[in-house]
Amino acid sequence: MGFSNINRQEMCEALASESYDVFVIGGGITGAGIALDATSRGMKTAVVDMQDFAEGTSSRSTKLIHGGLRYSEHGEVKVVAEVGKERTIVYENGPHITKPETMLLPLYQKGNLTPIKARLALQLYDFLAGVKKQERHQMLSKKETLAKEPLLQSAHLRGAGYYVEYKTDDARLTIEVVKKAVELGAKALNYIKVCSVLYDETGKANGVELEDQILGETYQVFAKKIVNATGPWVDTIRELDDSKEEKSLYLTKGVHLVFDQIDFPLQQAIYFDHTDRRMIFAIPRDGKTYVGTTDTVYGGDIDNPSVDETDRTYLLKAINHMFPTLQVDETKIESAWAGLRPLIAEDGKDPSSISRKDEIFVSSSGLISIAGGKLTAYRKMAEDIVDDIVKQFKKEIGILYSKSDTKRIPISGGDMNGSKGFEVFKQEQLKQLEDIELDEKTKIKYIDRYGSNVVKIWEYYRTLNKEAQSYAIEPLVFSELVYSLQEECIYKPLDFFVRRTGAMLFDIATVKRNARGVLHYLQNELFWDAEERTYYHRELMQGIKEMTNHTNK
Repeated sequence: MGFSNINRQEMCEALASESYDVFVIGGGITGAGIALDATSRGMKTAVVDMQDFAEGTSSRSTKLIHGGLRYSEHGEVKVVAEVGKERTIVYENGPHITKPETMLLPLYQKGNLTPIKARLALQLYDFLAGVKKQERHQMLSKKETLAKEPLLQSAHLRGAGYYVEYKTDDARLTIEVVKKAVELGAKALNYIKVCSVLYDETGKANGVELEDQILGETYQVFAKKIVNATGPWVDTIRELDDSKEEKSLYLTKGVHLVFDQIDFPLQQAIYFDHTDRRMIFAIPRDGKTYVGTTDTVYGGDIDNPSVDETDRTYLLKAINHMFPTLQVDETKIESAWAGLRPLIAEDGKDPSSISRKDEIFVSSSGLISIAGGKLTAYRKMAEDIVDDIVKQFKKEIGILYSKSDTKRIPISGGDMNGSKGFEVFKQEQLKQLEDIELDEKTKIKYIDRYGSNVVKIWEYYRTLNKEAQSYAIEPLVFSELVYSLQEECIYKPLDFFVRRTGAMLFDIATVKRNARGVLHYLQNELFWDAEERTYYHRELMQGIKEMTNHTNK
């Protein structure tokens, strides 16, 4: 049947026609990881999301797989050790999605860290995170620091720490994990909402009632174990189960602003402290520079967190303090995004000090909920929760399942024998693409985005040029669109422009040029009626407006 909404009715019916060992609610990175881990151990598994995959927190992060340097400041040694080691696994299993990124930590007089404290912190970080020898930190002089990034505030600069983090595309990481789970036998579907939890005669959760958010039909699906991995919506599902007891979620909002490199020509990723001592990232990416994040208490609409004037003012002030020659203002903001962090409430702590450690809650009905945690640690979180399920199965029904093997399972697109194999693959690809009239930088960009799956993008590029022209869609964009529809379960234009390609965040001009054609193509392929087309057109235009309404451009 394939992983495509072209056959949505059949996908829904297939989902509802079976019972499962594990049913996962939530298609963000945590739910995706759980689905992959459970499926890889031989459990019959399904995962659904009421929105698109990764539409919540998992497409709204700082887009780093990092070792958590700042968590060592709060004494979270175990968190640093765990996520530091996990980032290497994430990198090797999907080197097309996750890559090393050198980070500059400028040190100022009266700043958060003195050179001595910074050196000690980075040494501890290298040790706890198991940093490779070639990636261990260096300490730079003021002159060396400004050579790396001339835009930095030079007054009172004492030098910098120089170390390695890992950058990623959080939304594509999530979809590649989901695709791998599907490849191994899991059922996965977006735009499926859990309306209620079902119970057996003893009061144990044994299923869910679902509503298709596209077609409007309802289904009942049964499973031995129900896992609530819904991020900011964890307490919403717990309320359905009448099990929101003791600890609850504490939501904070993080905002990022995006600038064109013409306006913010950052050469080097920077991790710096604002005047209020909060740490902020500034990162160059694909001809843009993005800056974030804020960390404020949030009590608004969970489905649609927005960027407000306070958020923009805070980050603009931080930018102009650290990079004083720029003098950027709201007119320079090209796009922006806001995301929510589902933390575990801790009395008396401010948002930045609350632990990012994940916690698992099991209700009296058996509903398993997981909250907190970091993008970097998604695989380990999944392993831990499935380990608990394995123990339950052994105790309750005497079934034995194997230990997790996801340390060695490449995600979709990562079938290239790790990072070294990926470099070989990349060079082989470039040799085979001499007939394609694109510059090498563009070719590498797409190899990096799709990994071993990029061969399908090139196939479409070579063979569908006339069809692309008929829809007035640029050939490379059309190749991605066809692939996303056929193999990445998109349904709405925003699925494609925001979460499969990131164009809405980092290439808004491409979105505007191709929006009408993408709408037309999806209408034809998904058989939208006039009302549906009008709705998705309005949704796309509203998305563009919201993304760009931070500027007077």
